[in-house]
Amino acid sequence: MSIEYLITALIVILVPGTGVVYTVVTGLSAGRRASIAAALGCTLGIVPAILASILGLAAILHTSAVLFQVLKYAGAAYLLYLAWRTLKDSGPMRLDGDRRTDRGLLSTVRTGFLINILNPKLSVFFLAFLPQFVDPAAASPIGRMLGLGAVFMAMTFAVFVVYGGFAAMVGAKLLKSERVLRWMRRAVALTFTGFGLRLALAER
Repeated sequence: MSIEYLITALIVILVPGTGVVYTVVTGLSAGRRASIAAALGCTLGIVPAILASILGLAAILHTSAVLFQVLKYAGAAYLLYLAWRTLKDSGPMRLDGDRRTDRGLLSTVRTGFLINILNPKLSVFFLAFLPQFVDPAAASPIGRMLGLGAVFMAMTFAVFVVYGGFAAMVGAKLLKSERVLRWMRRAVALTFTGFGLRLALAER
């Protein structure tokens, strides 16, 4: 495992995206335990993208305009749905029910998973990213890519847990104010709307 790969992967993971925003929002509104569930869901959502890049399915996604558009608009619609849910709800800010219960935690994992799996650019990213760190002459290039993908997932989960844990500490103080909660809900809805529109307008 090269240090170049680890540094590049860490930079990619640290840059705020939909998964980071969802994990942070979950930590703010539902606490550390729920934020870990969100981090897990977002991390699991990477699995299909990594497998697609290894199996060559991402190449099909990259060349098939129809398939890319279908996934792109489905992902954008889901993000806009999350924005609508955030604005619509009153009381404690939440996107998928009461995330303090076991059923709520499973719903949190599912939402995080869907956020990533419905983003076709994630598969295209791994198709371009992973092969750069694999020697074509290696005895098992597929095994090497699986290893790189597993490390990327572990790093993603660790970073997201840190993001969510910090958000949980902040949320315990900030969200006691109804005024702060109202502005936070608007900011989150605006952020998801922005991500959704950016995905909808994205090119392959």
